[in-house]
Amino acid sequence: MAELRSFIFIDQLQPQTLCYLSSWIRGSLPRANMAAQIIEVAPGLDIEALTDIAVKHADVRAGILVVERQFGYLEFHSRDTSSVKASAAAVLDELGANAADATKPKVLGSKVITNIDHQHAFLINRNKLGSMIIPGETLYTLEMQPASYAILAANAAEKAANIKVIDYRMIGANGRVYLAGSEAEIPSAREAAEQALRDLGAGSEYTQ
Repeated sequence: MAELRSFIFIDQLQPQTLCYLSSWIRGSLPRANMAAQIIEVAPGLDIEALTDIAVKHADVRAGILVVERQFGYLEFHSRDTSSVKASAAAVLDELGANAADATKPKVLGSKVITNIDHQHAFLINRNKLGSMIIPGETLYTLEMQPASYAILAANAAEKAANIKVIDYRMIGANGRVYLAGSEAEIPSAREAAEQALRDLGAGSEYTQ
C-alpha cells in the first residue's frame, strides 16, 4: 500500500503561486482562484493508478503528474470545488486512508535576510523561475519535508502579504520557498506560511 506523504487542499490558487506553477507543469493549466489538490505518495509509481481514479471520478483537470526517484506527485484542479474534493476523496478511498494519515510537514529551516546585496540578488535570480528579487529587498527562505508542502506555504504567504514569489520547489527530498518584499511585509508572509504548516501539525528542527 502506498504511503500518503501529503494530501493538500488549496481553496484558491493565488495568482503568483499559480503563474509559477504554470511555468513548468506539463498538464492542464489552472486559473487563478481555482481549487486544487496536491497528493504525494511513495513509492512514486503508485501515483499512476491514483491519477486514473482522480481524473475519472469527477470533472477535474490534472496539471502535475511526476514520478521521481522516490516519490510520486499529482495535482488536479477545477473551478468547481466540490469536484476537486470528490476526486480527492476517491483517492483516499483507494488508499484506505484519510487526510490525517498524511505525513506531517516538518520545517527544516526558516530565515529572513534584510537588505539583500546586489551580488546575492543576481545569484538568486540566475536560478529562480518566478519573480526577480531586487537589491535592497528582504528575502524569506523556508525549507520543509515533504517537498510538496512548499506550494501550500507559498500560497498562504501570498494571501497574507504583498510579497513576490521568487521560487518554490515542491518536488524532491525537501521543499523550498523563496519570497521577497519589503521589510514590513515579509513578517506577515512568514507567519502565514509557517502557520499553514503548523495547522497540519508541523514538527520543527530549527529555532527561530
